[in-house]
Amino acid sequence: MRVAVASDHAGYRLKTLVAAHLADAGHEVLDMGTDSEESVDYPPFCAAAGRAVVAGRADFGIVIGGSGQGEQIAANKVNGIRAALCHDEWMARMARQHNDANVLAFGARVLADARALDIVDLFLETNFEGGRHAPRIEQLAAIEAEECGNGGGAPPV
Repeated sequence: MRVAVASDHAGYRLKTLVAAHLADAGHEVLDMGTDSEESVDYPPFCAAAGRAVVAGRADFGIVIGGSGQGEQIAANKVNGIRAALCHDEWMARMARQHNDANVLAFGARVLADARALDIVDLFLETNFEGGRHAPRIEQLAAIEAEECGNGGGAPPV
């Protein structure tokens, strides 16, 4: 599996641990940055991870920050991304099974390393259930298409 990873400075240390964990498990890792604990703005790195997923260069993305919240928001700005902020295994499972999430977000200041790695593994091994959830994913895609066609302005009335 190919996984794009990205972080800001707060998530850098955990990103390197996640990347090594993924590589040790036989996954191909695309490191989208950042490359140190020097303060940076997270949106470009998280967008790059999302774009790698949408372009098919990665099967999934993982974005990591202090809380993971901003990183999730940034990744979700990429058309076609469904990023989920998951700080426990149940949320990771539901994000995949019910929402077909393709990017995992979490906070390095929220999770212990071992817990983060457990969440990563569960997220990647969990399949989308489809069924009753598929029409909802289609509805999300339709909303996204409407918003993109609207030029990002106010919703039509």
